[in-house]
Amino acid sequence: MKKYLPHFIAVIIFAAITMIYFAPLFEGKQLKQSDVLHYQGMSKEIQDHRKQYGEEPLWTNSMFSGMPAYQISVLYPNNLIGHLNMFFKKILPPPSTIIFISLIGFYFLLVSLRVSPVLSMAGAIAFSLSSYYPVLISAGHNPKGYAMAYMAPVVAGILLTYRGKLLLGASITALALALEIDSNHLQITYYLFLLVIFIVAGEFVRLFRAGQLPYFAKASGLLVIAAILAVLPNLTNLVLTNEYGKDSTRGRSDLTMDAQNKTSGLDKDYATQWSYGIDETWTLLVPNFKGGASGRLAENENALKGLDNQYAQYIGNMNSYFGDQPFTSGPVYVGAIICFLFVLGMFIVKDSLKWWLFGATVLSIMLAWGKNFMPLTDLFMDLVPGYNKFRAVSMTLVIAQFTMPLLAILTVKEIVEEPEILKVKRKQLYLSLGFTAGLCLLFAIAPDPFNTFFSAGEQADVSKQLVDAGLPQNDVPVFLSGIEEARKNVFQADAKRSFFFILLAFAMIFFYSIKRYNKTILFSGLAFLVLVDLWAVDKRYLNSQNYEPKKKVQGYEPTEADLQILQDKDPSYRVFNLTTSPFQDASTSFFHKSIGGYHGAKLKRYQELIEYQISKNNMQVLNMLNTRYLITPGPDQRPVVQRNPDALGNAWFVKDLRFVANADSELTALSKFDASETAIVDKIWQDQLQGFKPVYDSTASIKLDSYKANELVYTSQSSTDQVAVFSEIFFDKGWQAYVDGQPVPHFRANFVLRAMKVPAGKHKIEFRFEPAFYETGQSIALIASIILIVSVIAGIVWEYRKKPAERANG
Repeated sequence: MKKYLPHFIAVIIFAAITMIYFAPLFEGKQLKQSDVLHYQGMSKEIQDHRKQYGEEPLWTNSMFSGMPAYQISVLYPNNLIGHLNMFFKKILPPPSTIIFISLIGFYFLLVSLRVSPVLSMAGAIAFSLSSYYPVLISAGHNPKGYAMAYMAPVVAGILLTYRGKLLLGASITALALALEIDSNHLQITYYLFLLVIFIVAGEFVRLFRAGQLPYFAKASGLLVIAAILAVLPNLTNLVLTNEYGKDSTRGRSDLTMDAQNKTSGLDKDYATQWSYGIDETWTLLVPNFKGGASGRLAENENALKGLDNQYAQYIGNMNSYFGDQPFTSGPVYVGAIICFLFVLGMFIVKDSLKWWLFGATVLSIMLAWGKNFMPLTDLFMDLVPGYNKFRAVSMTLVIAQFTMPLLAILTVKEIVEEPEILKVKRKQLYLSLGFTAGLCLLFAIAPDPFNTFFSAGEQADVSKQLVDAGLPQNDVPVFLSGIEEARKNVFQADAKRSFFFILLAFAMIFFYSIKRYNKTILFSGLAFLVLVDLWAVDKRYLNSQNYEPKKKVQGYEPTEADLQILQDKDPSYRVFNLTTSPFQDASTSFFHKSIGGYHGAKLKRYQELIEYQISKNNMQVLNMLNTRYLITPGPDQRPVVQRNPDALGNAWFVKDLRFVANADSELTALSKFDASETAIVDKIWQDQLQGFKPVYDSTASIKLDSYKANELVYTSQSSTDQVAVFSEIFFDKGWQAYVDGQPVPHFRANFVLRAMKVPAGKHKIEFRFEPAFYETGQSIALIASIILIVSVIAGIVWEYRKKPAERANG
C-alpha cells in the first residue's frame, strides 16, 4: 500500500483540481458549448428514430438534404471499449472528465518513464491545463478533448514496450489506442500517429546503437498486434467513415474546375483557412502575443491604460486579436515555465528521446503555419497520405502541446538525478534563460521590433469603416494609433508576466542546484508555479461566464416560423432558413429536414451544389430538393415563413433525359433547366438506361406513402415505362432500391439526386439504407473487444507475476 499511496494521492489531487476548476458543473449548472448545441440539432432526427424504432438509422435527412450519420451520432453496442470509454467519461460530470482523464494519462506516462510522482503531477498539470484544453471545451469540441487525453497512455504503452516491458507495454498500447480511436476524432488520432512515427524512429536509433535490433523487431511486432487489436473493436466506424469519406468534402472531387486548389481531400484554401501566423507561434511563450481570443479590447484590463479618454470607449470595442487567423477562441499557450525547461532540456537531457520530441515539436509548429508556409503545406497535402483530409492546420500544435511538457519534465528529472549538471552546463542554463525570459523582457521593453499590431489588411479596412462612420479623415491616424497602443499594452503585460514566471522557476532550480532545499520542495514548487500560471490563463477562456442553469429540455426553442411549418404533417419536405447562416446552422435541423446544416464533412457533391448553385439562388435546384418552405427575415427581422408553390415534391416523372459528358457539365447544366421536365444525367449511367427514352403519360403518378430516415416507400402508377427522379440525395454505398420487393438498380441525376427507371403499371418502390458492413462489423467488434480485454488482463497479470527484480529490469 505504501508503494501505491503516492499514486492514490495524485488521483485525489487531480480530482480536486478538476472539481475546483469546473465548480459550477458540480453546483448543477451546465456549460454553454456551441458545438454541443449544434450536435443536438444535427442528431435530433437520429435520436428520435432510435427511440421510436429501436435501431440505428445510419442516415439522416435533417441536414444538407440527407447524409450518412456516421460522424454525427451512431451507436456501436458491440464495441465493448465504447462502453468502457463511456464509463470513464461519467466518473465526473462531463466534460470535466476530459481534464481528469488527461491528468491521469499524462501522469501515468511520466511515472512509466520513472519520473517521481510529485514531478509527474507537475507534468500532468502542464499538459492538461495548457490553454488549448479550455478553449476547445468552451467551444464544445469534446471528442477532440477526449482523443487528446488518451494520447499520453498510448505513448506510455509504446515506450514501455520498447524499454523492456513487452507484454505490459503492448497491452497498455492496445487498450489506450482503442479508447483513443473510440473517442472518434480522427484528426487528433492522425496527429498522434505522426508523433508516434518520431518516437518509434528514436527507439529504433537507440536500440540499433545498442545492438538490440532483434528486440526492436520483437517489440514492433507486438505493437502491430496491439494496434490491430485496438482497431478491430472500432472497425465498423472506421470502415463506414472511410467509405463515406471518399464521397465527402474530405474526398476527391469529380470536378475539374479550380483544379490547382484541389487535392485528393479538402481544397487547400479551405484546409488552411485557420493557419497560425509564423510570429504567432510566440503564443506558446506569451499567451497574448497576438491579443488572445477574438473579442473586445476593453475585456482586457490592461488594454486601455494610458489612452486618451476621448477615444478609449471606441477603441475598447475593437478586436483584441490581431493574428493571421479569421478569428480565434484563444491561443495555444503551453506555459512560460515549460518553454524555459524545454529549451534547457535540449542542452542537458541525455535520453535520445529528446531529439525526436524536438523534431516532432518543430514539425507541428511548421505545419500549423499552413498557408503562411506553403512549400511544406503543399508537400504534406499532396504527398503525405491522409493529411489533406483534415482542416484547421493550426490544430497540429497539439503535438507541441504534448512534446514540450514531456521534455520539460524530463529536464527536471535530469537535474535531480545529476545535481552537478547545472554547474557543468551553467552557460547553457543562462542561454536558456536568455532565450525565454530574456526575449520576454525585450518584448515588454521594446515591442515594436518583435510584433505587428494589425493583421494583414486590417488597417485599411478599419480606416474605411471609420470614415464611413463619419470620423474626420484627420482623426483616423489618431484612432489607429490608439488601437495599436491598446494592443501593445495587452502584449507587454503578458510578456512581463511570462518573464516573472520564468524567473521564479529559474530561481527555484538555481537554489536547488546549490543545495538550499530538497527535491520534494523543488517538484512541489514547480508544480505550484505551473498550476498558477496556466490556471490564470485558462480562466480567460473558460470561466463562470461560460455556464448557465441546467435546462430540463436540451436543444433549441422553436420560433413562430418553426411552429407554423410544423403544422404541416406531410411525411417529408424540406426547409431553407435564410435568417441564419444556413450552412453553418443546426437549429433548423432540430425541427425540420433542412437544406442547410452544420457539419465539417458533408457530401462533396452537395457542397459543390451549394457553392455553384444554391448560393446563387437557383430556384430550380431548390425545387428539385423539395424545398417547400423558406424562412426569411420579416420587416421587423423576425422569421417569416414563405411557402414555395413550385417545390417538386418527393418524386416526379420527367419527360426528357439530357446526357452530359462529365461532372462539370452536369453541375453547370443545372444553371438553366426545368427540373420538372428534364433530368440531367452523366453519360456514365447510359448503359443502365440502354437508350431508353421516357414516353409522356399525363395520368402517371408517384407519391411517398411512408417515411423513415432509413426507409422510404412510394407507390407509382403509369401506363408506360417512366424515369422517376426522387428529391433524395444519391449515395450508392448503402441505399438500395426495390420494386415490388425485388432489388433494382438506380442512378444519379441532377448532380446529387436519385433516379430510376420505373416499369409500367402499379408498383411499390422502396429505398432502404443498408450499409453492408454495419452488421458484419458489429460481429467483429464483439469478438475483438473480448480478445482485447482478455489480452490486456493477461499482459498485466504476466507483468505482475514477475519477481520485483525482474520487473525492474524489464
